[in-house]
Amino acid sequence: MKFTINREALLRPLVVMAGVVPRRPTQAVLAHVLVEANEEGLRLVALDLEVQLEWTLPLDKLDAPGKVTLPAKKLTDICRSLNEGSAIDFILEEKRLVVKCGRSRFVLASLPAEDFPNMQLGEVEQEVKLSQAELLNLIRRTDFAMGRQDVRFYLNGMFFELENEKLTCVTTDGHRLAVASSNNFTASQEKNLSMIIPGKAINDLAKLLDTVDDEVTLGFGSQHFQVKLPHANFSSKHIDGQYPNYKQVIPVNNDKKVICNKLELRQILSRISILANEKLLGIHLYLSNNELKVVAKNPEQEQAEESLNLNYTGENLEIGFNVSYLLDVLDNLGDEITEVELLLADPSSSALIQPLGASNLVYVVMPMRI
Repeated sequence: MKFTINREALLRPLVVMAGVVPRRPTQAVLAHVLVEANEEGLRLVALDLEVQLEWTLPLDKLDAPGKVTLPAKKLTDICRSLNEGSAIDFILEEKRLVVKCGRSRFVLASLPAEDFPNMQLGEVEQEVKLSQAELLNLIRRTDFAMGRQDVRFYLNGMFFELENEKLTCVTTDGHRLAVASSNNFTASQEKNLSMIIPGKAINDLAKLLDTVDDEVTLGFGSQHFQVKLPHANFSSKHIDGQYPNYKQVIPVNNDKKVICNKLELRQILSRISILANEKLLGIHLYLSNNELKVVAKNPEQEQAEESLNLNYTGENLEIGFNVSYLLDVLDNLGDEITEVELLLADPSSSALIQPLGASNLVYVVMPMRI
């Protein structure tokens, strides 16, 4: 095997694939990336038995085809260290691969390509086509609320639901809920479906997508989830479990409505959080006639408060929240959102937060006793 490729063409795929490679592989070959050079270009594959990413690149020059597996992290670090615009030569000599670039020369140990496993995928039952930007937007608006190493394993992923001509992504960690939906897609058939995609797969997929209008195809199978891009194929097994009925969690009777400037509210919450309890991060919201007051206290008897004038004439209300949950919502709404609605009911009921005049984004945050 002998070929030449531009550093920039190779670096981004390697960086993304290094994220797919498991940190503690159960097999030595899983710490490697499969490299195959042929007349069609350079094919790279990374796998962790749950997620698989295949990427195809054009070659500058192909002298001899072949395939081998190489240590992913070392290969990525070598490529990153080389000068921008460099041409990199790859030469397989027996069981070692020589990487040459200018006066630099690296020799890497390899493993046979035949030892590299292949993730078994079933048939795709439903396909959905949408833009990369639309899919990335759904992920970015919701992934922050996903469970992390929760004993309720089904919370450690993103719930995809195709229903009533809407594609919806849902995440929750039991304390908050994020829901983003879109109807800017086409489906191969009118069929409702749902699936839980593991959190690691979602993180890897987000690195693969760009904010461009190029179309991607989502494939939903009986046991896997697939994303096809012009240059790459991404596959993940799903989480086998029953996701909570998120629709029952969304409040419908919150009659106390507050409309705020997103940036102004975020700045106030950020300032007040400085003196919140470091462990609980609790703050009080006091809602009264034309005013929202935010207060934080801590065990050192320190206190911070700030008021925000707004149009409100309902009943007075005092309610506590984890300030980091509120900040996460405001930080992930998107730059295009300038005003938000905060819908409340009573001190023990969850808050509903959504962009003013929009229904495609919904956030629910549970209150806390302080």
